[in-house]
Amino acid sequence: MLKLYNTLTRKKEIFKPLKGKKVGLYTCGPTVYSYAHIGNLRTYLFEDILKRTLLFNNYQVNHVMNITDVGHLTSDADTGEDKIEKTAKKQKKSAFQIAEFYTKAFFEDCKKLNILPPNIIAPATKYIKENIALIQALEKKGFTYKTSDGIYFDTSKLKDYGKLTGMNFEKLNKALKAGARIELSPEKKNVTDFSLWKFSPQNKKRQMEWPSPWGKGFPGWHIECAVINLKYLGKAFEKSVFMPQKTQTIDIHAGGSDLIPIHHANEIAQVEAATGKKFVNFWLHGEFLVLKDLRMGKSEGNVILINDLKKEGYSPLTFRYLALNAHYRKPLEFSWQALKNAQESLNNIYNFILDCLIDKKKINKQRRTVLLLKKTKGEFEKAINDDLNTAQALAVFWKLVKKYYKEKLNPNETYQLALIFDKIFGLDLDKIKISPLPQKVQSLNEQREKMRKAGKWAEADNIRREMEKLGFSIRDTKEGTIIKPKQ
Repeated sequence: MLKLYNTLTRKKEIFKPLKGKKVGLYTCGPTVYSYAHIGNLRTYLFEDILKRTLLFNNYQVNHVMNITDVGHLTSDADTGEDKIEKTAKKQKKSAFQIAEFYTKAFFEDCKKLNILPPNIIAPATKYIKENIALIQALEKKGFTYKTSDGIYFDTSKLKDYGKLTGMNFEKLNKALKAGARIELSPEKKNVTDFSLWKFSPQNKKRQMEWPSPWGKGFPGWHIECAVINLKYLGKAFEKSVFMPQKTQTIDIHAGGSDLIPIHHANEIAQVEAATGKKFVNFWLHGEFLVLKDLRMGKSEGNVILINDLKKEGYSPLTFRYLALNAHYRKPLEFSWQALKNAQESLNNIYNFILDCLIDKKKINKQRRTVLLLKKTKGEFEKAINDDLNTAQALAVFWKLVKKYYKEKLNPNETYQLALIFDKIFGLDLDKIKISPLPQKVQSLNEQREKMRKAGKWAEADNIRREMEKLGFSIRDTKEGTIIKPKQ
C-alpha cells in the first residue's frame, strides 16, 4: 500500500489513482538557460524514485515534463530580463540555440544519473495558442487586469489562493513581501498577483515574442506549466481550443519545495479559476541540497555540476547513491567527504554483486533461503512505499548483504532480489559482469595454488601480493579461490 506525503493536506495519504492503475504524473522541468547543477538534479532524482516506485507497484505512468524555454524572468516579481534571452546576448547566440543546447545538456545529465525519461517532453514555446486560450478564459471570468507591461492575474479574486502553503491570502502576501520574494510594483494590485502575458518592450525587439489579442509579447512562466498540465493530463484542450467542461483532475504534480509559495500556488490559481475543478490530487515536493546550511543555487554562485564530479574522479551514480541516503523531504548536505564515503559504499555493493555472480558459478550447493528473502523483500516494499523512504530501503539492502555472507544465502536467489531492489535504486547492478582474468593473473594464480599445495605459505603470500598490485582481490573459500577486480 503506497503512502505519499501530500503538500496540499500536509499529511501522508494512501495513494489511489483517479482511473484504475493509470497515473498521470507531472514534473516541473528545467529553465534551459544554463547547466543544471547537482542541487537541481536532486529534485529530478526524487521524482525518478517516485516514478520508479509507481512502476514497482504496477501502475501505468504517463509522465509529462515541461521545458521552460521562454518567460522565466530574473525576478519573482515578474521583472527583469528573460533568463534565456539574457544568456543569448551574453553568448552571442539566438535564444532558440541557447534553449536547444541546455535542453540537450540537461537530458544528458539525467541519462548519466539513470533518471528515466518522461513519456512527453513539452517545450513551452510550442503551446503559445493554448496559453492565449487559457488567458482568454480567465479574462472572461474576471480574474485578469491590464497594466503597462502585461496582463495580470488578480489573486484577490480567488478565495483560497495560496492554499498549498497553508496560509490564507493576507498571510501569504505579507510573508512574500517580508521575505523579499515579491516586490509590489505601482500597477500591481496585490503582492501575489502575477503575469499571464508580458508585453514586449517598446524600445527593443525580443527574439522570442508572439502576437496576441493584448499585444505582442510572451507568456508568463506560471501559465506555461498550467497549460501543459491541462493539455496532456487534464485533457482540457482539443487542438488549441480550451474546453473547461472536459477538464480532468491530475493524479500527481511534483517539484522542488521552493516552487510551493509562488509557482505552484499560481498554477493552482489559474487552473481552478478557469475550470472550477480541483487541479491536482497529490502534490509532492523535494527539499534542497545544501552546502554547510546554505542552499546550492546559481544566484549563490556555489554550483557543482555533474562534470565537476567526474573531474574529481566520481561517477554520477555515486551522487545518485548519496541522494538515496536521505529522505526526499529533508535537506541533503553535500560535501566531498560525503561523496567519497558514498563511493566506498557503492564499491562495496558492486563487490557484493560480483560475489553473487562468482558464487553462482563456484558453488553447487543449493541453500534454501526463499522464506528469508521473501521477508526481506517485504521489508523493502514497506520502506519504499512509506513515502519513498529510500534511506530505510537502503538499510534493508545492507541487511541483505550482511545476511548473504553470514548465513551463506543462495547466490542466485540473492542476486535476483538485489536486481529487484535496483529497479528503485537505479545503480546499474544488472550491468556488473564477471570479466575473464588476464593471462598474467591466471598464471600467477596457478603458481600460487602449487605453492599452497606444497605448503610453501610464504611464497604463496608473495604471489598473492603481486596479484593484488595488479588490481585484483583474492578470497579463499572451501569451494575454491575467488579472484575479482578491485572496484
